[in-house]
Amino acid sequence: MPADSRAAVDELLPVGRLTLLGMQHVMVMYAGAIAVPLIMGMALKLPREQVAYLISVDLFVSGLITLVQSIGVRWFGIKLPIMMGVSFTGVGPMIAIATNPNLGLLGIYGSMIFSGIFGILMAPVMAKLLRFFPPVVIGTEILVVGLCLMGVSANWAAGGLGNPHFGSPDQIGMSFLVLAVILAITKYFSGFVRNIAVLLGIVFGMTIAATTGTIDFSSVRGAAWFGVVLPFHFGVPKFDFWAIATMSIVMLVTFIEATGMFVAVGEMVGKEIDEKQMIKGFRADGLGTLLGAIFNIFPYTSYAENVGLVSITGVRSRWVCAMGGGILMLLGLFPKLSALVASVPASVLGGAGLIMFGMITACGVRMLANVDFAHNHFNAYIVAISVSVGMLPVVNPDFFARFPSQLAPLLHSSILLAAVTAVILNLFFNILAGSKAEKSALPGLEGLQQ
Repeated sequence: MPADSRAAVDELLPVGRLTLLGMQHVMVMYAGAIAVPLIMGMALKLPREQVAYLISVDLFVSGLITLVQSIGVRWFGIKLPIMMGVSFTGVGPMIAIATNPNLGLLGIYGSMIFSGIFGILMAPVMAKLLRFFPPVVIGTEILVVGLCLMGVSANWAAGGLGNPHFGSPDQIGMSFLVLAVILAITKYFSGFVRNIAVLLGIVFGMTIAATTGTIDFSSVRGAAWFGVVLPFHFGVPKFDFWAIATMSIVMLVTFIEATGMFVAVGEMVGKEIDEKQMIKGFRADGLGTLLGAIFNIFPYTSYAENVGLVSITGVRSRWVCAMGGGILMLLGLFPKLSALVASVPASVLGGAGLIMFGMITACGVRMLANVDFAHNHFNAYIVAISVSVGMLPVVNPDFFARFPSQLAPLLHSSILLAAVTAVILNLFFNILAGSKAEKSALPGLEGLQQ
């Protein structure tokens, strides 16, 4: 089976199937991809046209870096079925940087230029340091990512923030109806139909919403047919030491996340990830952040919800994600098309989000299942404390309110806090103590630990 799986990851499917499967990946990640520009736009009170531009650029660069990651070019790209999108990891730090009156958006882009270059240069070093990121660290990090995104799926399922009918039974009912359709297709169908269960569920929800008149197509009618993506749209970047330091740490945390994604997808497709591939994958993440800075959008990372989709559908061809990347670029260049996809109601996406984001959490739990809790009780402390510290800004947003403002970018990111805490505790309990059990390699990464 591993040999067949390795062949499957490189299989070029018929164009029709490839397009439908690629569109399914786009639909699954679309709401998450545009969520960060929307969140940043609302937080910074940007004009509507600037937010629309951010979304178009986001889709274009997301598609471009997805092509690099899935197809691979010299020095960049891990050649796995992975979709790239704007990272949620940096949202808290970026809001803190942008709300500094001396920096704003341009302060984010200046820090991203340095952190992207830093990430590309650090990729080989990080691959050598993977012994510091055993399953207890990466599993905890993925678990916290999933838990944080649960808030996003809950907001979608309730109708989306800002919706006057937020939390109404019809909004929540739509989400669970879409969820039920996806589950029914998954259970009672097989083959290609099962593979596109999420897409069919979203289309079903869209049809119901359209027939009941709950979809607003005004943004589609008002959108331009073609848009140009230009570098440094908002002006010359600004550079600040603390902002650069914070985003560089975000870059390293992105690598920790990416390690888990690469290993998880490698296991799904039966492809062993060696050191050279890991380095190329890291470099693509760094390149995504650098390109994001140049085109004035935000840092990129491997999207976990699409990893969940690979797990659900069993479709292992990286060319499906490459097609998804091409579709994203088209959506970025043709705002009317992106507006059409963006018209999918949040409640419809909520049904899919409950599955996809839940799958991320399950992926973290599955990785933690490989951790030795019976003979090494310190691992329980690592998971418990890291999750608790990571969730502090979520359960109490004012927890760090009295800390210096310069530290806000670090302290308001749950994913960042959980990752740093897990790495430090693993270093303290396992590495410095010489625990052989926790120096074991991640599945598929044995060669990196020599």
